[in-house]
Amino acid sequence: MIQVTLPAWYRSPMTQVVLVGITCFATVGMFSAVSNLGAGGTQDTALSDTSNGVLYGMFALTGLVSGGINNLLGPRLTLSIGSLGYSLYIGSLWCFQTQGTRWFLIFAGGVLGVSAALLWSAQGAIMMSYPLEKDKGKAFGVFWAIFQFGSFIGSVIALAINIRSGKLSAVSTATYLAFMIIMFIGTASTVLILPPSAIVRADGTLVKVEASSSVRQELRNFVKVLKDKRILLLMPMFFSSNYFYAYQGAINAFYFDGPTRALNATLEAVGAIAGALIIGFLVLDGTRFRRRTRGFFGLAFVSIVTIVVWSCALAWQVKFNRTPRGKLHYTDSAYHSKGALFFFFFFGDAAYQALAYWIMGAISNDPFTLARFTGFYKAIQSAGAAGSFGMDATSTPFFNELLASWIMMLVSFPLAGIVIWGIKDTSYTEEKTVYADGAGAQAAKAVESTPSEERDTSSTEKEG
Repeated sequence: MIQVTLPAWYRSPMTQVVLVGITCFATVGMFSAVSNLGAGGTQDTALSDTSNGVLYGMFALTGLVSGGINNLLGPRLTLSIGSLGYSLYIGSLWCFQTQGTRWFLIFAGGVLGVSAALLWSAQGAIMMSYPLEKDKGKAFGVFWAIFQFGSFIGSVIALAINIRSGKLSAVSTATYLAFMIIMFIGTASTVLILPPSAIVRADGTLVKVEASSSVRQELRNFVKVLKDKRILLLMPMFFSSNYFYAYQGAINAFYFDGPTRALNATLEAVGAIAGALIIGFLVLDGTRFRRRTRGFFGLAFVSIVTIVVWSCALAWQVKFNRTPRGKLHYTDSAYHSKGALFFFFFFGDAAYQALAYWIMGAISNDPFTLARFTGFYKAIQSAGAAGSFGMDATSTPFFNELLASWIMMLVSFPLAGIVIWGIKDTSYTEEKTVYADGAGAQAAKAVESTPSEERDTSSTEKEG
């Protein structure tokens, strides 16, 4: 049998993070672009809320077991299966646009909920376990930027089509066709993903992988996740991390016309890219401070952004309610401040999610454990999103939706701070780290002998 030796750069963690980002660029990114157009581009907010409620409900249920499924199937197959639901969902939007098939849209939402849970569990395990500890913030920044660039490209496509076709009340069929083609390419890209056992980090360490797993073992380990006090303290953060999407999508559909919704989606993607790169590279992975200190810097950064952005949103929200009104176009002078707000909505969203991922990645380096963490994170996150879309479907006042979203985020911050306080400078000395060059004992001894004030910086130099 012919054996193919893969180049070292291809087996590096960041290359694999980039490849996962490309897959999500073409699948989740396109889905986000459509969702950010408001009501999935359909202009039927009630139907969109119902479909999204089913989607996130199934996402929440599947997320409870998706980490275990990833550990049984492996990240590549799990990622491939998980990507399929996105093209089906866009197809259902297309069918509704042309045939009025409401039931298919709701059914596709449920299927997407199952597949999305699988995709995100695989993605989280790769992004948090493959890189070195000192690079986990950067890994999130790179992944999120690539993924959101998909949303950016999709939004630009939608914006161009809608501007050319005129002021539409709903997104055109050509928009959905363009998204579906890109999504099929994203599914095909999953064949490029390598398993954890093939990854070699920059310092010569191999990604720790359990010899095998079983359904019984995954069930036992899932119970351990439920008993982990750190994960329980993070549950409010998990629950609120997608809760505000229903509110933001609803006001986008209610307040703006089709081309302007597409422009808002473009601004949201740019804001998400900027937020992820700034917090990932400049805050969470700064080399001058210990890991716990960086975590508190990240918490302070996210808290300040959340308070400022949502205060501005509140100042705008008190000026209107659900009473029907004319749609705002981006050429109107009143639009500029609203466009900036949508940019910072997703700037803050990226920073918030980066902090959640970074904290989980600081608890463990094990891909199996992190797959379970991610699955649980997405389950609780999706339960919150399902509740928020259900809340919006009943025509809850926008003001109430805003307050619910904002207050839950504020409550999550002190609880996340408790978890950050317990973060250690490194997890390498507690886990069975394997080195490709046999240098594990010397590296572990060096970390243990370093004073606590300098340990994080010292380990950073060795890992580089």
